[in-house]
Amino acid sequence: MIDIYDLWKAFDGNEVLKGLTLKVKKGETLVILGRSGVGKSVLLKHIIGISHADRGYIEVDGVRVSDLRGEKRYQASLKMGMLFQGAALFDSMNIEDNTAFFLKQHGNLETGKKYSRSEIRDRVDEALRMVDLEGTQKKMPSDLSGGMRKRAGLARLIVYRPEYLLYDEPTTGLDPITAMQINELIVETQKELKATSIVVTHDIVSALFVGDRLALHKDGKIAYVEEPDTFLKIDDPIIEFLRKTISEDPRTFRRK
Repeated sequence: MIDIYDLWKAFDGNEVLKGLTLKVKKGETLVILGRSGVGKSVLLKHIIGISHADRGYIEVDGVRVSDLRGEKRYQASLKMGMLFQGAALFDSMNIEDNTAFFLKQHGNLETGKKYSRSEIRDRVDEALRMVDLEGTQKKMPSDLSGGMRKRAGLARLIVYRPEYLLYDEPTTGLDPITAMQINELIVETQKELKATSIVVTHDIVSALFVGDRLALHKDGKIAYVEEPDTFLKIDDPIIEFLRKTISEDPRTFRRK
């Protein structure tokens, strides 16, 4: 479980997070909706430890990770994985090496031992298969389309099976068909890893497709957190606008 309490963060005097409080249940996919630039991505960076709050705290499985620094904070982040907006692949590495990067750097987190070359190859092949990128091992990131790079970034998470998955605008810049493929992969990855996921987006179609609960990030805080059907009935101008953009409930498209 992730417990965020009274989180404040300002950049050059501009307050982005203003007492944000949120609880993320173990094993759920929580989607945080909000307008661009309101601080959704900033929140993810605080959870994974890239940024530090001015005030407030973050607890993960009862450990106050926001108080940790240096090696202890680094170790706490190893159970998390983040899919960045642009996938953040290493341009100088092929897809196989990108996917294997964590395994080569950290080895088996449970045993502390390094993986053999064959073990790494097998795990990389399996992760790429899960995201429909078989045969791309020797390709460079520049050889892939935007949707394929997103999938490669997801494979890099799947390969080391983190307990917590953070998705930063996973469908931004993608056409509707490719975006739905990414949504399906998020759902399938959740089932496979049995992880806890947080997805930040302004895409209501994606939110409804992947989310167990939806939250609205507004004025530096989480204004509402509800299950999808209840969330859509909330009397709020932002939610009303999102509701009007839905022509058909995307949950009907889920694979049986």
